[in-house]
Amino acid sequence: MELRSDRMKKGLTRAPHRSLLKADGLTDEEISRPIVAVVNSSNEIIPGHLQLGAIADAVKAGIRIAGGTPLEFSTIGVCDGIAMGHAGMRYSLASREVIADSVELVVQGHAFDAMVMIPNCDKIIPGMLMAAARLDIPTVVVSGGPMLAGKWKGRDVDLDTVFSTVGAVRAGTVTEEEMCDLENAACPTCGSCAGLFTANSMNCLTEAIGMGLPGNGTIPAVYSERIRLAKHAGMQVMELLKKGITARDIMTPAAIRNAMTLDMAFGGSSNTVLHLTAIAHEAGADITLDDWAEVSARTPNLVRISPAGEFHMEDLYFAGGIPAIMAELAKRDLIDDSVMTATGEKLRHNLKGVSGADGSVIHSVDEPYYAEGGLRVLKGNLAPSGAIVKQSAVAAEMRQHSGPARVFDSEEAASEAILGGKIVAGDVVVIRYEGPKGGPGMREMLAPTSAVKGIGLAGSVALITDGRFSGATSGASIGHVSPEAAEGGPMALVEEGDIIDIDIDAGTLTLDVTEERLAMRRREWTAPPPKVSTGYLARYARFVSSADKGAVLS
Repeated sequence: MELRSDRMKKGLTRAPHRSLLKADGLTDEEISRPIVAVVNSSNEIIPGHLQLGAIADAVKAGIRIAGGTPLEFSTIGVCDGIAMGHAGMRYSLASREVIADSVELVVQGHAFDAMVMIPNCDKIIPGMLMAAARLDIPTVVVSGGPMLAGKWKGRDVDLDTVFSTVGAVRAGTVTEEEMCDLENAACPTCGSCAGLFTANSMNCLTEAIGMGLPGNGTIPAVYSERIRLAKHAGMQVMELLKKGITARDIMTPAAIRNAMTLDMAFGGSSNTVLHLTAIAHEAGADITLDDWAEVSARTPNLVRISPAGEFHMEDLYFAGGIPAIMAELAKRDLIDDSVMTATGEKLRHNLKGVSGADGSVIHSVDEPYYAEGGLRVLKGNLAPSGAIVKQSAVAAEMRQHSGPARVFDSEEAASEAILGGKIVAGDVVVIRYEGPKGGPGMREMLAPTSAVKGIGLAGSVALITDGRFSGATSGASIGHVSPEAAEGGPMALVEEGDIIDIDIDAGTLTLDVTEERLAMRRREWTAPPPKVSTGYLARYARFVSSADKGAVLS
């Protein structure tokens, strides 16, 4: 078999290259074998990444078992939870592009034959998948797995519980001593945070798109089964190499649509729209918000994991995980089971013998939670290019809402007003200049949404932003409004007290202001100065696309 790595290690002229590889401690036998990249995002900051060293060791063992030579390198990572609520969050989404670029640079620079990618959180997963699509070599992804839920006052809790309880402390319904007990209990193990937030959503979608082995999204981080999965990932990438199956053979338009369908069925984070759109762009299978709307309209919502319900990731694991959801969807031909997967087999082969819904954690397609998908695209004169809401986490009384705009030009200003008691029932909180360019970096905002929930206004106050809301967010929280305010989108023209009409069932987001008055405001509007004028974020802001196009760099 002709190897890609032969270009840097074979023949007389490559003697210097082999000398350098021998300086790494490699033998002639190891150099002669396929060279496999082990792309590890391990660090000591992100709880979901603490165990990735053990995962990488298992992956390398699997590669060696199957006759390959693994070589590990690292990528960066930003913890959204720790970055939340301050300037650090501007760097989270922007890190996705750095991750994709860095993987491309190292793999191309060293002519690896194949790779196993080890992400576990938020932007790191889509960043690696974007790189996989670009590089198009045999690839398997194995995540570090989800965190177990914590226990507090006799109930399961997670990171979202802590964020929302901040508002409850301010409201006087929870004491600071109780809060201390909660923060000690909510995140009890390593792993990606225990609800169906962005990290776990993306790890599950990696499995649905075919790039992860069955179990990738749901096997708990602390289970030994996760180590065995990592070994199998190492072995399996060698099998893909032998068969000549590359990333783009798996990440086809049909596979991406399968992932979109799963997303709607399990009500994943609204950030998944941003990330899958970007991944599809890299794979040459561009999708639009209209495609998302079509998939949502035909896909029933079968699962309600925290923050949309009381279940957590371990509950989904015990209910059969992602294969069970996909088997249930297959009963109505809602997925294409002819696609290739990282197992080296078609999806239909992987789903043989999988029973489908358990009737509790996973509802049947005949008795769904809701007839449509967990995410909904909204459009109107406030969001001509679209906006996203996690409708599976919206209370029935907030599916239609009309109220006065309370306008803030930053997340900090909005959070201060909410916690200061300046927001009342019926208000529509507008947080603008937080988009990809305006943020810059399209900050994720769990603090204001959790504050609204904590002070008891989740059933009466809506939030709208051209930034993003965390995957842990619940309630009528509408994000990704496009075009963003910094580009002169309608968000920039909203004034305090304007009436905003939200109709999730109709898919509309309307600013109740005449076109003539908006035109007058547009003539008077001037773009604000950039919030960041130096460094990476300044460059990012110049080149990043709008949210409806995946916030990719042009």
